[in-house]
Amino acid sequence: MSNAVIECILSRSSAKYYDPEASLSDEQIYELVRIGTAAPTSFHLQNWRFIAVRTPEAKAKLSPIAWGQPPITEAAVTFIICGQLADASVIPERLAPLVKAGVMPATMVPEWENPARGLYMDHPQRQRDEAMRTGTFGAAAMIYAARSMGLGSTPMIGFDADGVHREFGLTKNEVPVMLLSIGVERAGNWAQKPRRPVAEVLNFV
Repeated sequence: MSNAVIECILSRSSAKYYDPEASLSDEQIYELVRIGTAAPTSFHLQNWRFIAVRTPEAKAKLSPIAWGQPPITEAAVTFIICGQLADASVIPERLAPLVKAGVMPATMVPEWENPARGLYMDHPQRQRDEAMRTGTFGAAAMIYAARSMGLGSTPMIGFDADGVHREFGLTKNEVPVMLLSIGVERAGNWAQKPRRPVAEVLNFV
């Protein structure tokens, strides 16, 4: 019994080689991010931002602070996945569409906001951890969306975070979680590499 979603996940592999002549349309880039933002976030914070680096000038600016990795210049687009430090004060605004749609009663909003304040307000490490989790969830959704569209993807953590902050105008509350190149693959990429046996990584308790 086949399942398209599972097949997409099991057949994905990080691409090394891209067609440098291929491009993605605004609509394709928009759709990738739209799907990425369907990923879960704590308290519905949606604490992320996506910078689509696709012009030759922007790629040239990113490449040296990303260790000259080929996907930066060869893939159609490289997203700077930004996680934003968890901030409970935005929760009423983020939940407002749910209240307006009748999904959530307005009286429930403080029941989400107050625990979030206690969880994050005086805990900068938790704020940053949440930024990293959120950005990773969004990037993962985009990786599998790209695969389903017949595109390759390459997540990368090799870059100068301070340089990305400086050159691409990240705010003080933003953390560059990873770079994610997406584009049309060319020949030479590997199939998915074998994984450790499940018996080595699973415990039943």
